[in-house]
Amino acid sequence: MQDRFSVVEKFNTRLEAEMAAGLLESEGINARVLADDAGGTYPPLQMVRGVRLVVASDDEARAREILEECRQAPPLEMEDVFED
Repeated sequence: MQDRFSVVEKFNTRLEAEMAAGLLESEGINARVLADDAGGTYPPLQMVRGVRLVVASDDEARAREILEECRQAPPLEMEDVFED
């Protein structure tokens, strides 16, 4: 049986994609980052070609939901981060 994968989103940088992958991983979804940047040797290619965030096709809908919820969340204030 062959696994099926789906690109959930395309980002401009590897950092953005890695952060999104970390969010999905924290929700129990295995995510991988694919970048065609000459093995990290030429990062400007990330902006030209994009960096893809990939999940199993079965997790695609949930992954999109999680990323959308994150985009809709209000930004954190410093007081929220450093509570007494």
